[in-house]
Amino acid sequence: DRKTDRKTDRQKDRQTERQTDRKTERQKDRQTDRQKDRKTDRKTDRKTDRKTDRKTDRKTDRKTDRQKDRKTDRKTDRQTERQKERQKDRQKDRQKDRQKDRQKDRQKDRQTERQKDRKTERK
Repeated sequence: DRKTDRKTDRQKDRQTERQTDRKTERQKDRQTDRQKDRKTDRKTDRKTDRKTDRKTDRKTDRKTDRQKDRKTDRKTDRQTERQKERQKDRQKDRQKDRQKDRQKDRQKDRQTERQKDRKTERK
């Protein structure tokens, strides 16, 4: 009787040991699963972060490009405007110069005419 009792005790002990072993094994498995999940979550988070970073970078790049383009456009517009103004000014100056020249020429012509007239009157 005692012998069978010891035997059953040993069997029960082995059984509980197996149960606890299975239990701890399951716990370990769950823990590693959670760790893996966390790791992949971090990985995907980093990936999406990088993706959004690139996206925003491209967006800001495009924005700064447009700003630069606008700035250079304004600059060239101002330059061409100045050039046009200068050209107009030069043209006006030339016109005035021509007018003055013509006036001088007329004046000279008149003067020579008068002189001729005087000469003819003397004779």
